[in-house]
Amino acid sequence: MRRLIPVSLLMFMAFSPANAVPAPKIAISNFDQLAHPLPMPYNERAHAEKAVAEARAKAKKANKLLLIDLGGNWCPDCRILGGMFDQPDLKRFMDKHYEIVTVDVGRFNKNLSIPAHYGLNDRLKGAPTLLIVDPKTDKLLNPGHVTALADARSMTPQAIADWLAQWVH
Repeated sequence: MRRLIPVSLLMFMAFSPANAVPAPKIAISNFDQLAHPLPMPYNERAHAEKAVAEARAKAKKANKLLLIDLGGNWCPDCRILGGMFDQPDLKRFMDKHYEIVTVDVGRFNKNLSIPAHYGLNDRLKGAPTLLIVDPKTDKLLNPGHVTALADARSMTPQAIADWLAQWVH
């Protein structure tokens, strides 16, 4: 008898480096358990390039990865991800391993110099688009996988944590 494996787990297994740090165990099992209303994590008036530069400097100094979260407050998947970042079990993990900066991209028509800096010159294919960056080299670590959480609603909270953990070594 064949066992079916969820697509989100297959994605994680296919791209997970062997030496990745284990993901935290997430206490909630569905997004209805997140605090409501969901956060609106994107400051539409922020100076994106300055915010990214400051976050990169902090990440470099603290020996963390830089996570650039490109999205908009109109996007349900972006807001779910924002709610997940506030979950205590994931928040501890993220605070230890990542410096997170959110960048409002409007309706894919704003602050596009940020993804272009990392080689994403075409129209963004979804939101959120997550850029995992090595702050020492300023190189994108997840090319080809930047929109993996753009359909966060179809994943489980644990699958999101697993995806985020795979880039940490």
